[in-house]
Amino acid sequence: METAPTDWRVCPPVELTPLLRHAAEAFFDQGFHGTSVRDIAGRVGVTVPALYYHHENKEAILLAVLRSSMVDLLPRGEAAIADGHGDPVLELANLVQSNVLHLARRARFVALDSETRYLSPQARNEYIELRRAVERLTRKVVQRGVDRGVFHAVDVAVSTRAILGMLQAIPRWYKDTGEMSPSQLAQRYAELSLALLGIPPEECARVSASAS
Repeated sequence: METAPTDWRVCPPVELTPLLRHAAEAFFDQGFHGTSVRDIAGRVGVTVPALYYHHENKEAILLAVLRSSMVDLLPRGEAAIADGHGDPVLELANLVQSNVLHLARRARFVALDSETRYLSPQARNEYIELRRAVERLTRKVVQRGVDRGVFHAVDVAVSTRAILGMLQAIPRWYKDTGEMSPSQLAQRYAELSLALLGIPPEECARVSASAS
């Protein structure tokens, strides 16, 4: 049985169990270091032993929350690129918009990225590998555009990280009650990313609009 194709323009809310949802709120409010397993159990309304039945420890809980918020990020990015039909400019515009929708609509969960500093090296590397996969995907698109003479980047790796670094700051300031919707924000960032790679302003606006 074939699975339905991923719609990269759709970014549904993060699906969490009640335990993970309450844990995420605790981590967001108090930080990973300031939240105890007892705090989480109290929010959920279960005993500490019952919590340990589902998750080995507090680290495993944070990792489960982070995984849940990123589980569809790579498939949505791959679908966004496929929707560009081999045009690096459209591929990048789609990919950037896919990432921005994730970062804006799931900002509260994505902001927990900063708490990974408290994870063990093994657990942190598992999460970081997900981020590296997104970087590799983006870099391939940028490289393809450079190879075809469409993008202008002296250093593809640095240009890719500049784009992703710009996007990763979104959860620190974006509020869905602000002037721009996630879709409008995604379009703006697609234009900025293309401009960084030497695409003229009028072409940036046209492509990001057609990608949205």
